Amino acid sequence: MTTYIQRPQSIGYWLRDRDEEIVRVVAEHYVGNNPAIPFQLRAFHRGGVLQTEDGLYDLNFAARFPDAAIGSLAYAACLVWSDSERSLDLRLSCYGPTELYLNGARLYRSNAVDEVKRDYAFPVPVVFAAGWNTLFVKARKTAAGFGCGLGAEEAKVRILHVQTPFAERGGEAGWVFSAPVGTDRFPDGEPDWFGSEQAAGVEWFPKAAWPADAPASPFERLFGVAPGKKAYAWSRLQVRAGREAEVDFRGRSAGPFALWVDGRRVAEASGAGAFAAIVSLRPGSHDVLVEAASGADAWSWTCEASAAGDREVCAWEAPASVHGAADRWFYLGPFAAETDFEPAALQRLHTVFASGDGETLYWRLDRPETWIRPYYENAYLSNKWTTSGTTNFARWDYPLGVTMYGLLRAGRLLGRQDLIEYALSHIKACTDFYEYSAWDRERYGFPSVNQQLVLLKMLDNCGSFGSAMLEAASEREDEGFDRVADRIAAFIRDRLERREDGAFYRICAGEYAETSMWADDLYMSAPFMRRYALRYGDADFLRDAARQFLLYKRYLFMPELHVMSHVYDFKYGAATGVPWGRGNGWVVFSLSELLEALPSADPDRPALLQFFNELCDGYLALQGEDGRWHQVLNDPASYAESSCTAMFVYAFARGVAYGWLDRPERYAEAALRGWRGLANEAIDRHGNVYGVCSGSRYSFAAEYYKEELRTVTNDNHGIGIVMLAGVEICRMRQALTGSAQPSEGSLV
Repeated sequence: MTTYIQRPQSIGYWLRDRDEEIVRVVAEHYVGNNPAIPFQLRAFHRGGVLQTEDGLYDLNFAARFPDAAIGSLAYAACLVWSDSERSLDLRLSCYGPTELYLNGARLYRSNAVDEVKRDYAFPVPVVFAAGWNTLFVKARKTAAGFGCGLGAEEAKVRILHVQTPFAERGGEAGWVFSAPVGTDRFPDGEPDWFGSEQAAGVEWFPKAAWPADAPASPFERLFGVAPGKKAYAWSRLQVRAGREAEVDFRGRSAGPFALWVDGRRVAEASGAGAFAAIVSLRPGSHDVLVEAASGADAWSWTCEASAAGDREVCAWEAPASVHGAADRWFYLGPFAAETDFEPAALQRLHTVFASGDGETLYWRLDRPETWIRPYYENAYLSNKWTTSGTTNFARWDYPLGVTMYGLLRAGRLLGRQDLIEYALSHIKACTDFYEYSAWDRERYGFPSVNQQLVLLKMLDNCGSFGSAMLEAASEREDEGFDRVADRIAAFIRDRLERREDGAFYRICAGEYAETSMWADDLYMSAPFMRRYALRYGDADFLRDAARQFLLYKRYLFMPELHVMSHVYDFKYGAATGVPWGRGNGWVVFSLSELLEALPSADPDRPALLQFFNELCDGYLALQGEDGRWHQVLNDPASYAESSCTAMFVYAFARGVAYGWLDRPERYAEAALRGWRGLANEAIDRHGNVYGVCSGSRYSFAAEYYKEELRTVTNDNHGIGIVMLAGVEICRMRQALTGSAQPSEGSLV
């Protein structure tokens, strides 16, 4: 069998059969290496380059400069940060002659076909170096078009966020682009001027500063003069004193005005004029919220603060750190005068607000067309699926759904509320921003956070993480969980592609996987469906989940081996015939979750129990000598794979504990051997998990799975399920010794 570590390095060497401790080490290693770093806030200019619904940055210079002469050129530039070397397929669509440079070297030059083939996008492989990388586009206008679309292949999965390249705009999100020029200013390719906007010698957009004739008041600059409207400004006041200070707030407003400090209204005026208030404040930071209505001819206000006449005691600061901005105030509006908000409801950055006039609003900065925008900038995925050295916190994707489920279950087993709280905070980071992320997509073309949840097109995007979210709801009620769960359920029930017999499958029009059925999708659907059905009393949803297993069996079951083919391809009218390990793991893992919840009187339960026994019998016959299973289950020459091993251990242990399996002693012994194999051969004493296959496509050839899908250390496809396998081994031991008798539903 495959060797990933030497025995003295393994967790099994040091902890032997202390199974709870092994789970603890893996869980603590994951949390320690994935700190809870939230979304990053950046300044973003809405008048700059937006993205298409496919995630391409739309560098359409013909639309921006319709009067540009044929033959003129325009440029675009951005910075891309990469924590480590990262391979990525860019996706490029040429509107006219285009050159693309990466870090000063020309990566691509269009040909005649690319330049005239509309709506055609093709991959351009790149390798980003660790640190900052520059992308530079040179485009020439023809009668056919001017510019290009550029983004990441599979943009909602392999995210490509960019920043402006100039020191003057450091940290601001987005591209810069030039006004057209008649002669090429950079004939040798990418220029060496990214330090300064002025050094480039061309005019750059979007403009970062207000014109000289702009109004003096921020509200007038942002909203104009609008009688009958009101808006808000939010800042924080830092009181630099050794003890409580009497802070004097003073100012004027051109219209009705109110001032809150730490949620308490301290001043208000029904019309234009001055205001004053003295407030006792402890040392530290205090939220200050201004509400100001427009006057008939002006929309302005001022607010100053001092303590005992000393302004140095008080300092204004931004309510949150925003990269690319030095603003001390955030602005929100305009609202209809009759709208009413509590300060606590306004002073948050994961919410969009109803204007009262049919619009939705979000916080912005005192710059032309510039809003605050949150970005997911933790662990970006590469062509090899995962990257190292970064945190996965706050990402919504299916492998992390399994990881969060594993942490929740590990926390319960170990009595570790800190592990549960970590999982809850990761999940809530996604659900709290759900409404914002949907608004972000509508406004900017492509979402900056929650990409897979918002761009919901397949089960991969929702079922796994949605299941973990509903598991988290058993720990803590949250309205955000319910809102997102309802959206996922509606997608599965009403929009998901189905065959004539009702089986889920993937249409994927125009893609390699067009009209195919994947064993994986039983995990991407059934665990969520069973949790949703139990939580909301939806018996039909649970019945649909049960029916899927029997439908999938018709297409994918390999009766000679009692295992499942990975995929059925309807283009060829055949299953691939390759029993991929993790694909089979998803099936039996999910079937065990369904059986736990399915009523004893359900008409499909006998057939599903039989199916469970058939699968487990097939997997048992293919278990390797050291307890692990192979990447291709019936090929001993393929490598020992950890995620499928953990899922078979999980299913066997549950089958024994719940009494579902014939001759359970065989499966108890096999589950323990599998767990020992993982502990001795695939988990080191620091909690690193080895031997996990990277994310998969599919093939009719077993060699694809053996040779092209290599293992990744600490891949998210394996860490959560390893924790879950350990939890179930502990549960099985308890059941076998009579210290606990699990009942169906008790492990939920």
